[in-house]
Amino acid sequence: MSSFTFTIEAECSESWARAGTFQTPHGAIQTPIFMPVGTQATVKSVSPEELRSVGAQIILSNTYHLMLRPGSELISSFGGLHSFMHWDGPILTDSGGFQVWSLGHLRKLSEEGVLFKSHLDGSPQFMTPESVMRIEAELGSDIILPLDICAPYPCAPKEAKEAMERTHRWEERALVAKERYRPDQALFGIVQGAFEPELRQESARVIGNMPFPGLSIGGLSVGEPKAQMWEMLRHTTPALPREKPRHLLGVGSPEDLVEGVGLGMDMFDCVLPTRVARHGGLFTRDGRVSIKSARFKTIPGPLEEGCDCYTCRNYSAAYLHHLYRAEEQLYYRLGTIHNLRFMLRLAADLRASILDGTYPTFREAFLKRYQPASEQVREQQREKWKAARARQS
Repeated sequence: MSSFTFTIEAECSESWARAGTFQTPHGAIQTPIFMPVGTQATVKSVSPEELRSVGAQIILSNTYHLMLRPGSELISSFGGLHSFMHWDGPILTDSGGFQVWSLGHLRKLSEEGVLFKSHLDGSPQFMTPESVMRIEAELGSDIILPLDICAPYPCAPKEAKEAMERTHRWEERALVAKERYRPDQALFGIVQGAFEPELRQESARVIGNMPFPGLSIGGLSVGEPKAQMWEMLRHTTPALPREKPRHLLGVGSPEDLVEGVGLGMDMFDCVLPTRVARHGGLFTRDGRVSIKSARFKTIPGPLEEGCDCYTCRNYSAAYLHHLYRAEEQLYYRLGTIHNLRFMLRLAADLRASILDGTYPTFREAFLKRYQPASEQVREQQREKWKAARARQS
């Protein structure tokens, strides 16, 4: 009997939203769920105990980064990621395909795999569908993803089709390779197709018919307008098998969570909540605020009244403002705790609304009140982070 089962407990009659439970060897995941990202076997600035306290059920780590440092063999010698990072809940590792794609000129694709230069020391590295299965087996995560190709935005239809078809071939190879390794890992398939509706539907059908216990939707949130991302999901979801959990890769702002659930997604991950927290952006029911703003300098109460996170229960907005302005390390921890709790509480509220049949009302009320960052602000932030990453490499 498989260690992985997915049970759908409720579905919304007016949308594609659903609530379910995904059982893994390290515990149950109640969906919809947001997964904090611990790229290098840590969610920046917070401990595993603090992750539990904010309601985290599963976290995500990155195969690309961990294979380069400290190495999957070393992590395996510690008993795998769970023991290495002292996290006893489920872990999902992505394949590193997106990170390799983002290296641009430092990579070279072939049918066999991808050759690239390490961003750490420039050393040549070669990833194949088979080597990724071996590395993820050594990491010991519960849910693993195969090597795929994330087409850029914008992308010509011919390039999109070639990338999708090669991804499909790589996923077939990953299924074969996985048989040599751990049966206690669930290999999710990845749906691609760039921004071509027909390709998205084709990929959903092809990958959905392969023996994957779950599916990840890749290649979105790579620079396109959000309206285009949602349009691609509207073409994709109807072609996905109902009985398998669906993971929307790399998407996870508050408004994305609410919209994505209505379009049939169950699992979300994104660095955004933790990254913007470190840069002073904190989530509230009215939208994201900047704690560095002078208006917080003398506020004696919490950042948001009624917030149940550790930060808001114990510290004033004025203190957070001071910590950020003084560049004190404590701010990064407190800001991250707040944003993660916001996201995980939102996921729990979405689940509750689906179970009690009020998701459409919840969605409308949330989106009416919450003011998301504009496309212009999102693009400016993206360019800043790209520049910062380029300086680090």
